[in-house]
Amino acid sequence: MPKVSQEHMDARRRQIVDAARDRFASHGFARTSMADIVAGSGLSNGAIYRYFTSKDEIVVAVCEQGAEALPKALTEEAVAGFLEHVRVRARETGHARLVAQIYAEAAVSPQLAAVVRQQLAAMREAVAELVPDRRKQHAERIAEGFAAVCLSYSQQLAIRGDLDPAPFTAALMAIVDG
Repeated sequence: MPKVSQEHMDARRRQIVDAARDRFASHGFARTSMADIVAGSGLSNGAIYRYFTSKDEIVVAVCEQGAEALPKALTEEAVAGFLEHVRVRARETGHARLVAQIYAEAAVSPQLAAVVRQQLAAMREAVAELVPDRRKQHAERIAEGFAAVCLSYSQQLAIRGDLDPAPFTAALMAIVDG
């Protein structure tokens, strides 16, 4: 049997995760079966199980893949651009619905909760690094509030649909500016 390259294996794994992410966003975790993921990926059962032993492993892989690109600075323009990016992803790919599913599942899955906690810590750390020097003594609190408002915006996009990010931008800037 010919040896398969790592590049090929990585591509197949991405193909499975992409199919699962699309299905999870539109139908949720509970209403997605392995058969749905197999059908969405275009691969065989055997191919799926070569890379993942269970749907739970696929859920974790989807979560690990889904970190948002944070703003490059904590300016009004950069924050507004970031929230618009979140809004567009919610509208075009169902990403906010997927995030809502991940958080709900993390509440009952210790393995997924560990991934989510790690991602939240990385987000808070990245935001704390962006805090202006005049507010550095409050960097951890600012980062915590920033993460909370961003996650709230995402959750509201999942439930309420397309929302103007302007009030959330204003709230984030109030947190940053004190």
